[in-house]
Amino acid sequence: MPKQGIHPNYDTIRVVCACGHSFETRSTHKGDIHMEICSNCHPFFTGKQKMIDTAGRVERFRRKYAQSDSSKAEAAAGTAK
Repeated sequence: MPKQGIHPNYDTIRVVCACGHSFETRSTHKGDIHMEICSNCHPFFTGKQKMIDTAGRVERFRRKYAQSDSSKAEAAAGTAK
């Protein structure tokens, strides 16, 4: 049995996101919790993640590995003859 009167209150609170989504949970925090991003609006969870091309790095990566894949395909075709 835990001691009485030494533990904080563990009450139901409401968590509200900036996107408007809200849910209830239990916490020792007093009052509502307001957050900027949740699983409903985070790009990783929604699948709407954007690849940011900084100084052409993504395009350079794609060109590099496109050449690599084509040379492997040519080598495989050459040995099959």
